[in-house]
Amino acid sequence: MASTTAAGRWHPRLVVNSASLITWPLEREIALYRELGITRVALLSRKVDAAGEDEAERLVRAAGFAVDSLMVGPLLELARPAQWDDGRAALRRALARARRFAASCAVITSGPAVGLPWEDAAAAFVEAVRPVVEEARADGMTIAVENTNGLRFDLGFLHNLRDTIDVAKRAGVGVCMEVNNIWGERALRATIAAGVDAIRMVQVNDFVVGTTSTPDRAVPGDGDIPLARIVGYLEDAGYRGPYELEIVGPRIEAEGYPSAVRRSLEFLDRLLRG
Repeated sequence: MASTTAAGRWHPRLVVNSASLITWPLEREIALYRELGITRVALLSRKVDAAGEDEAERLVRAAGFAVDSLMVGPLLELARPAQWDDGRAALRRALARARRFAASCAVITSGPAVGLPWEDAAAAFVEAVRPVVEEARADGMTIAVENTNGLRFDLGFLHNLRDTIDVAKRAGVGVCMEVNNIWGERALRATIAAGVDAIRMVQVNDFVVGTTSTPDRAVPGDGDIPLARIVGYLEDAGYRGPYELEIVGPRIEAEGYPSAVRRSLEFLDRLLRG
């Protein structure tokens, strides 16, 4: 592929998330990016940890990548206010790390809220992140919260886009819209139109109906998510942010990352240029 793919080939709004090569170390991941001509990436904090922050920064800078965001996962236990100070400290560290990689956004999930009514969980999230949100805004940084799979209450309590946008606006954070978790949601077009100003990035992948495990995502175009329709909703609403490839699961492992990532980018590039 190196002989036919040049840097700048892919649509400039396409980003590849490190989770798409979940089992590979950062150095090997970056080598594939260079081979495929990928120049815009989203980093996974645990891969930075595994490589060591100094080495990870060296690798990314040597490759000349633009880092769009840093994904750090859940940091808050919303049913335990005594933990919030530790969670806030972890979020501040994540923002500092994002800045080090010249990224402007740290992506989190809401954190578990088991035992709380939904309304109390929402209020707890807003209260827990408020001090850090104000600091981040003053520093030109953004926090984005991702909607999570309805089976993953260990990651968060926000499982549809409407709720995620509502809580994000209350908290003053952005939204990481994960298509795999919301593509069958009621009134999706209206929800996107009403909340597009809050959407910081859109994570794209596919889902094969009949799948009963998670995560088991598919290469975009291989499954049943109406990606062209959803991208149309976003573009019509005025969304101009990144589309971030995040493919993970048995199908991707079976195919292999080089083929799965390349085919994904080819599909999404055609879609965005179409």
